[in-house]
Amino acid sequence: MNIRQAACGAAALDAGAIAVFAAIGRASHDEGILGDDGLGLLTTYWPFAAGAAAGWLLSRGWNAPCDWRRTGAIVWAATLVGGMALRAATGQGVQVSFVIVAGTFLAAGLIGWRVVSGAIAKRRGLTP
Repeated sequence: MNIRQAACGAAALDAGAIAVFAAIGRASHDEGILGDDGLGLLTTYWPFAAGAAAGWLLSRGWNAPCDWRRTGAIVWAATLVGGMALRAATGQGVQVSFVIVAGTFLAAGLIGWRVVSGAIAKRRGLTP
């Protein structure tokens, strides 16, 4: 696997983790995937996806897409802060409890898979 393939895979895993987060959040509040306007999941998803995109740019994630320190932590922070800022700017809720839950879930989803993949790579002798 080359770095381009790794970056595409990492971006897809990040997008998937954010989608799962948004879907679980909507389900836990009985909001449904489509919502009343037909855009429910997308309405919840896009602020965090935009934050993640900013994190990829800030960290230059394509250079070390699976590194939890160089990429994962920055993508996580940008996803959380950017997502909450965009939610606030668009009139969506940003309660303290939501920030805590979102931060925890997104850390597990955006940093967690990178930690696991790094441990597997190290065990297989694929890292220096």
